[in-house]
Amino acid sequence: MIDKQSPIPIYHQLEEYIKQLIESGILKPDEAIPSEREYSEQYQISRMTVRQALNNLVNDGYLYRQKGRGTFVNKQKVEQKLQGLTSFTEDMKERGLVPSSRLISFEIIPAEPQLARKLDIKENTPVYEIKRVRMADNLPMALETTCLPANLVKGLTEEIINKSLYQHIEEKLSLTISEATQQIEASIAKETEVNHLQVESGSPVLLIVRTSFLEDGTPFELVKSAYRADRYKFVHTMQRATK
Repeated sequence: MIDKQSPIPIYHQLEEYIKQLIESGILKPDEAIPSEREYSEQYQISRMTVRQALNNLVNDGYLYRQKGRGTFVNKQKVEQKLQGLTSFTEDMKERGLVPSSRLISFEIIPAEPQLARKLDIKENTPVYEIKRVRMADNLPMALETTCLPANLVKGLTEEIINKSLYQHIEEKLSLTISEATQQIEASIAKETEVNHLQVESGSPVLLIVRTSFLEDGTPFELVKSAYRADRYKFVHTMQRATK
């Protein structure tokens, strides 16, 4: 596995090898990996070289350390491509994960001025407000607040929102979902996010604000989410602009 004649640095070879074991599922989440001494003796390389490889994998989120116990495989991040408009439920199922939600609150509120502008409705128009923790394989992924005009997206119940909101909109209400605008920024978890996402104070989160539109351009949804940065990443493919 380690080719000492290769121009590729030895620490990088070891790093890539461990990464392959993790990504292929041979090394499981929360499984302990060999110690620096064991890697050093097995491949006849210095412990400093091993330490550099493991440090890089910790920094990249593949491994985590527990003082006095050792180094373990981290849970891998869910990857979402920034092409196409899909629901959280659809995203998780596509990746072979089991989506679920823990409902925090579900109520009808009057639209305050800023929300009314975002949804292109009059102030005080009734709006469904749904607050929930979105989970994959029972692990908290995001704290989400969704607002939908009650006069447009009709008949919502807890049963519906615990399944698939988009499925209800498209199949039951016969509305065609078309596109969305989305903003993403990095932040530090607030107290509410710390509690619901089960992260430590000061942990990084990805804040996402999305406004979704129907085929005729009508906004039907405003979603504000805080995603765990250690379990979620966004990937965007870009093409060079033509001159």
